[in-house]
Amino acid sequence: MRPVSLHSGAWRYPGALPDANFNLAHLKSFIRKLEDAKFDAFFMADHLAVLNMPIEALRRSHTVTSFEPFTLLSALSMVTDRIGLAATASTTYDEPFHIARRFASLDHLSNGRAAWNIVTTGNPETARNFGLDEHVEHADRYKRAREFYDVVTGLWDSFADDAFIRDQATGIYFDPEKLHVLNHKGDELKVRGPLNIARPVQGWPVIVQAGQSEPGRQLAAETAEAVFCSPRDLDAAQALYADIKGRAKAAGRDPDHLKILPAAFVVVGDTVEEAKAKRLEVDSLVHYDSTVASLSVALGTDASAFDPDGPLPSDLPETNASKTSRAAVVQLAREEGLTVRQLAQRYGGYSGLAFVGTPKTIADEWETWLATEAADGFTVTFPFLPQGLDDVTQRLIPELQRRGLFRRDYEGTTLREHLGLPRPTNRYFE
Repeated sequence: MRPVSLHSGAWRYPGALPDANFNLAHLKSFIRKLEDAKFDAFFMADHLAVLNMPIEALRRSHTVTSFEPFTLLSALSMVTDRIGLAATASTTYDEPFHIARRFASLDHLSNGRAAWNIVTTGNPETARNFGLDEHVEHADRYKRAREFYDVVTGLWDSFADDAFIRDQATGIYFDPEKLHVLNHKGDELKVRGPLNIARPVQGWPVIVQAGQSEPGRQLAAETAEAVFCSPRDLDAAQALYADIKGRAKAAGRDPDHLKILPAAFVVVGDTVEEAKAKRLEVDSLVHYDSTVASLSVALGTDASAFDPDGPLPSDLPETNASKTSRAAVVQLAREEGLTVRQLAQRYGGYSGLAFVGTPKTIADEWETWLATEAADGFTVTFPFLPQGLDDVTQRLIPELQRRGLFRRDYEGTTLREHLGLPRPTNRYFE
């Protein structure tokens, strides 16, 4: 969620709630439906700046106003009991003590349902909001992120689980022998500690990572317990799955303790044709003038010169841009018979991995992905709300349950228990 749909046209879809991105009543309704359907977690993406895009696109975007994640998830924790609460928090433009304290607080408030999505902020506009003229270099961002993880998890281990005695008769509140002062001094960070909050209910909130670059994969393998990713198809997903799981094993970790969860844009219909029509309709609500620039970048040539309502030209001029990116665009246009306008709207709306069909056809595809080590589960993205969410919770989830692919009820109370992840031991105390 962002905090609702990632699709640029979602807020304009017939029956959609146009203010849902910034309406607490709607968000409470959505998360309760997800909890009723037994979803593992509600994951909120975040940005520390208004997205860097042309003003024509920006003025049509429903993401320019959004709740701060911890404020929203703390509020949602009060109206839910079991569903996990995952938030993005930047290692580039925040400090480890802040992150450790916020997530520990959320984990206590929710009785063990918090998850931290570690990100190295990629939007260059963010730098100017934090006193910098230039964005931090990619390699430097990942170097800081790796050390940042060590500091945050070290701070979470500041207190032993049984440190707080609270003996009213003797007046002893906690045992100082069960407090550890971190005193971290590294290449990027210097943090004394200890954290001024008890150890989280889960030991550590669940660690999530979303990068697919070379350093992103390595960071995931060394630190993550869930990986949000966006492979383009089954073959790419299987390769990514094997790569990250292999790296985790090489790092001395149990690969089963790292869950690969590809982002899945899900559109459900009574027939495959109806679902495809829904997809085309929500794509059509993305303004062409706002999206043709994105298509031009993907193709490496000026797409505004093409006939918007004709097919993609077969004689595209040569370019020095990414051949892989261009090939993917051309393949999509050919496979789905999209016009230039529809292609641009797809890239400007949501261009990631999509499952478009009936509950049966989507369940068939997911069963294949799960059985062939392409995924351990999926990060569901809704095309519009509330209808798109209702289609998944009321139609797709029952089909998955009938096949034994998804739970009918929660078996535990914490997010770690939902995901089958162990509770970390405290590195400083038995």
